[in-house]
Amino acid sequence: MLQFAVENRRWLAVGFLLTFASSFGQTWFISLFAAEIKAVHGLTDGGWGTIYTVATMVSAGLLLTRGSMADTMPLTRLIPVTTLLFALAAIGVAFGGSIWTLVVALIFLRFCGQGMFSHIAMTAMGRWFQARRGQAVSISNLGHPAAEVVLPILAVLMIGTVGWQSTWVIAAVVLVLVILPVLLLLLRQGRTAQSRLDAPDTPGLGGRHWGRSEVLRHWLFPALLPIMLTPGFIGTVVFFHQVHIAEVKGWTLVQMAPGYSFYASATVASALIAGWAADRFGPERLLAILLIPTGIGMLLIASAQAVPMWFAALGLAGVTQGISASLWGALLPSVYGTRNLGSVRSLATTVMVVSTAIGPGLTGVLIDFGIDFPRQCLALALWCFVLIGLGYAINRRLAHEV
Repeated sequence: MLQFAVENRRWLAVGFLLTFASSFGQTWFISLFAAEIKAVHGLTDGGWGTIYTVATMVSAGLLLTRGSMADTMPLTRLIPVTTLLFALAAIGVAFGGSIWTLVVALIFLRFCGQGMFSHIAMTAMGRWFQARRGQAVSISNLGHPAAEVVLPILAVLMIGTVGWQSTWVIAAVVLVLVILPVLLLLLRQGRTAQSRLDAPDTPGLGGRHWGRSEVLRHWLFPALLPIMLTPGFIGTVVFFHQVHIAEVKGWTLVQMAPGYSFYASATVASALIAGWAADRFGPERLLAILLIPTGIGMLLIASAQAVPMWFAALGLAGVTQGISASLWGALLPSVYGTRNLGSVRSLATTVMVVSTAIGPGLTGVLIDFGIDFPRQCLALALWCFVLIGLGYAINRRLAHEV
């Protein structure tokens, strides 16, 4: 893998930078500014949550309708346009004078960050690599855990020194003056997926290149939907309800903070191993094991009495996140082909974005009705174990169709 990474460092760096920079539009980064945003706009927790959910859902709709640009628009044009829109959204969050401005800014922050940057990265990896696609996806996805380790500390320090609005300005400047020039430099030569006309196409099931309407009519995509939804749903609500979990368990956030390191480390290790396994045995084999770690982790949160069990639970959740990143990046081009990969991937990415939108609201309502999150984790664990059986069944059926 090291030799592969060195030989393809230019292309893998594109994916890594895109996933790293996508963090400015991820829930965990935006939540660092929640207190300041609520104070400026006079929002309650419920009002802030509602606005965030609406913005995320709208961004998912935009991704569904605009994700196919990754098939038809040169990356040397698509990336600059997306980056500039991303930077403007960051400025909008900082200086928007009304709720409506905040909503619009959040929509495009989520669309460009969690949506398009990650979507472009995985579409490019799926198109540029074939024999070692799983490893390419897993290496590129290391941008996510790298950002989770570095950016929270930097953001908190900058909020304390220059203020939260200036921190968003710095994020916008980094996007435009650092990330974008480096990406364009990396894309200057040779192996680019600038359009579907000059990219080598690899067919999927039945030796065909599947279009979006064909994907929706085929049995596989609907069968995969609950498995696609679950990692993002659970991963989001676990972090979203950290304060609530601390209150229920009698812990402090300071005691729980090292869990981020366990989560990031497990994500990195499992992504690399899963990428290798996807290339060696086929990505569909990962479906049956994807949710086993998270299922066990939810049981740990439900029963945890000591903080180390929280660390273990986050580590297990990180394993699932790492496997998930490698799985979808390798499976979708494998079964649906690469010619329309951007269009097809936008469906999957939209599903995952929607799952992160509905999770906090749904679990929050249950908490309001007296069902605390640790008790909800028992149901989430059961859900994971049911889907393990579904993943095994999908793998068995795919084996007869390849």
